[in-house]
Amino acid sequence: MLTQFAWAATRTKKTYLRSKYESLVGRRGKKRALVAIGHKILVAAYFILKDKTAYKELGGDYLDNRKKDRQIQMHLDKLKELGVKLNKEMVA
Repeated sequence: MLTQFAWAATRTKKTYLRSKYESLVGRRGKKRALVAIGHKILVAAYFILKDKTAYKELGGDYLDNRKKDRQIQMHLDKLKELGVKLNKEMVA
């Protein structure tokens, strides 16, 4: 039943679960990616019930934004290691 929920979640457009599924399919395959999405749904449902909070949709571009932020920070850290002094304009 959980895989059916995962399958339905991967068919919705511009959602976090669909973008996560698409990122996993290339590495794991369709069936394993569906099981992973089912696991994400189960964990989310647990914390929603435990904390009595509403589900917050992160959006389809959430993973892309996090990836860009991590890459920017990594390059800034490398520049600092090389001794480059960064201005406020460069960091912002």
